[in-house]
Amino acid sequence: MNENLLEVQDLKVYFKVRAGHVHAVDGVTFAVKPGEKVAIVGESGCGKSVTALSIMRLVAQPPGVYAGGNIFFENEDLLTLSERRMQKIRGGQIGIIFQDPMSCLNPTMTVGDQIAEGLRIHRKIDKKEARARATTLLEEVGIPAAKERYDSYPHQFSGGMRQRVMIAVALACNPKLLIADEPTTALDVTVQAQILEQISSICKEFGTALILITHDLGVVAGLSDRVIVMYAGKVIEEGETNEIFSNPRHPYTLGLLNSVPRLNEERQSELNTIEGAPPDLVKPPTGCPFMARCYFAKKICNEMPSFDPVEGQPTHRKACWVDVTDPNVQAYAERRRQARRAAQVEAIDEAANVLQGE
Repeated sequence: MNENLLEVQDLKVYFKVRAGHVHAVDGVTFAVKPGEKVAIVGESGCGKSVTALSIMRLVAQPPGVYAGGNIFFENEDLLTLSERRMQKIRGGQIGIIFQDPMSCLNPTMTVGDQIAEGLRIHRKIDKKEARARATTLLEEVGIPAAKERYDSYPHQFSGGMRQRVMIAVALACNPKLLIADEPTTALDVTVQAQILEQISSICKEFGTALILITHDLGVVAGLSDRVIVMYAGKVIEEGETNEIFSNPRHPYTLGLLNSVPRLNEERQSELNTIEGAPPDLVKPPTGCPFMARCYFAKKICNEMPSFDPVEGQPTHRKACWVDVTDPNVQAYAERRRQARRAAQVEAIDEAANVLQGE
C-alpha cells in the first residue's frame, strides 16, 4: 500500500502566450505523507502557486495546459478525474488557503454562510447544524464574538481576520490535505505569527497534512518538517528542514539563506542579494536554470544536472553539479563574486562621470 497521501510525478504545466509556451512548472516531482508539513519555497514566478493550483485542478484552460505528469491523491490521478469527482475532493478532502482573502471571499455573502456552504455540500447536513459548526470554526480560528460575527461581511473584517476566515473555510470539512498559498502575504509580523501558529495547531489537532507555499525561508523554519526549493519551474533541492537550513547544497538555496537578515550576527555593511534575473521561461535554458546568476557555475553547468541524493544524506537531494561545501569551490565562487562586483562598481563610476560631464 502506498504510504504517501499525495504524489506529484514529473508535472508539467505550460501557459500559451503569443511568443510560445511559458514553462511555469517543468517536471516537478515530490510527495507528501499523511500528517506531514511540507514547505515549498522560492522567489516569485518559480512555479509554487501554479503547482498548488494544479493539485486543485484550478489552472484555467486555456491559457493553461497540463503538458505531462501525474498527481496522485490517495492513489487517484487527479488529472484524469471528471469535474464532478474533483468538486467532491475540493474542499472535502483537499482544502486551500489563497493568497488574498479579500478577492477570494464572496463580498455578497456573510462569512458564516461561506463556511457553512462547504459543510452543506460535502457533509450533507442541514442549515442549522451547518451554522453551529461554522460558528465553532470561527471560534477555533480566533474570531472574537463568533456568533455575532457569523452574519458579518468580508469588508467588515480586517486583513488578519479575513485570513482566519479563509482558514476556517479551508478546514471546515476536516480535509486530509491543506494547501496554504502564502497565507501571510501583506500581513504585519505579529498577525503573521498568529496565523502560522493557528494553521500549525489545527493541522496537529486534526492530523491534516500541510503544503505551505512561501518565498520566505524564515517563515518555515519552525513550522515545516521538510522543505522543497523551486527555481524556474523546477525542484532544485529537497530535504528535512533542519538539514536544509544547516547544510544547504544548492547555490540558490545558499543565496536565499544568505539574503535573510540575522539578529544573532553583527550588522553587515550591506545585505546579501541574489543578483541577476530568472531565465525566460518561454525559452528556458537547456542546462542549469540558475547558471547565469551563480558564482559557482562551471562549464559542465551547460548540461542539466540530475536530482540526486547528497552523499550520506539519502533524504536530502539536490540538482547541482558542484559541491558548495568544498573550500576550493568556495574560493572560486568568492573570486568570481569579487570580480563581478568590481566590474559593477567600475560601470557605475563610468556612468557617474558621463552624467557629471553633461
